[in-house]
Amino acid sequence: MRQPGADTVLVRHADVGVKSGKVQTEMERRLRDNIEAIVRDRGIDATVERRWSRILLHADPDEIDAATDAAADTFGVRSASPAAIVPPEKGPIVDALARTADANANADAVGDTFAVRARRAGNADAHPFTSEDLEREGGAAVFDALDDPEVDLTSPDTTFSVECRKDEAFVYTHERSGPGGLPLGSQASVVALVSGGIDSPVAAWEVMKRGAPIVPVYLELGDYGGSDHEARAMETVRRLADYAPNFDMNVRKIPAGEVMDLLAEEVGPARMLVYRRFMYRVAEHVARETNSSGIVTGEAIGQKSSQTARNLGATSQATDLPIHRPLLTMDKSQITERARAIGTFRDSTIPAGCNRIAPDYPETNATLEIAENAEPDDLMARAEDAARNATVVDI
Repeated sequence: MRQPGADTVLVRHADVGVKSGKVQTEMERRLRDNIEAIVRDRGIDATVERRWSRILLHADPDEIDAATDAAADTFGVRSASPAAIVPPEKGPIVDALARTADANANADAVGDTFAVRARRAGNADAHPFTSEDLEREGGAAVFDALDDPEVDLTSPDTTFSVECRKDEAFVYTHERSGPGGLPLGSQASVVALVSGGIDSPVAAWEVMKRGAPIVPVYLELGDYGGSDHEARAMETVRRLADYAPNFDMNVRKIPAGEVMDLLAEEVGPARMLVYRRFMYRVAEHVARETNSSGIVTGEAIGQKSSQTARNLGATSQATDLPIHRPLLTMDKSQITERARAIGTFRDSTIPAGCNRIAPDYPETNATLEIAENAEPDDLMARAEDAARNATVVDI
């Protein structure tokens, strides 16, 4: 759909709107800053303006689609619409609706049915007309501009929308969905264990969506990983970093090859559980260094032998920090679909190195006692040493 005169993106936030006034103001400022960062990172010439309950991007009409995409990629945004700004008067609003319909009348863009939806902020003193007046007269103007139109107020193919405020009105035809959630940085950071597989970057994205920046941690597995495995992990983090250009997304690479050799030699059916406990303890040390509040993983109940409900209970007790598992109840197909949507799927379709260390008959019903008894005596000390010897990979 073409929106004649569109030089502004109308941005609607998601859960920010349920907060108290003071918190909402702070989150809107953070959301504005994050949108500015993404716009700047993509080389878009636009200015960002914060209004109460709305954020506006002002851009050249040639860049309005790119600016809309940038806003719609920002955590905390519910939707974004390229819009034309007109005076908050009935005549100019109706004329803008007619121009929009006329610009799309012969482009098969409208579909067979349409409706006009209007929202008017303020009382009759601010505007001597109602939302219903705009819908009725605007609908008539759109009807006259289209070829063989049909009105459908229940489920139209195209909705011509008006948002009329005190000083201006916005006319638009579609809303581009954003991720929703909360502005990134509105919550404390968490350590994200990234493996190079499909699941972990999706889990990281999910907590970013809820406002928590991530501290990416990758365990270098020696002979059980490899350069391709590591490259996949780094590329998925780079994709996540596209959503957060104003945050530090550098990866802490942990040397874990010697521990993997040790587990392969000394630990039997509980090997993968011991490895996961080692990972959590590494993540705990990184969290303390970075003042992070928890750990996020891509685990889902029953997806692997180490992720049975019983095993998750045994491995989780390796750390006192909360372990966030946003994919806990998702099917693999759902996780894969989300990976495709956020752009991490292509770079994560390689078997994880830990598959090569999995025992032939893995433990699936472990207790804490079983997991602890299977651990080498110095495993947790090794985790602390590994965390201290991390190298930082610039993303």
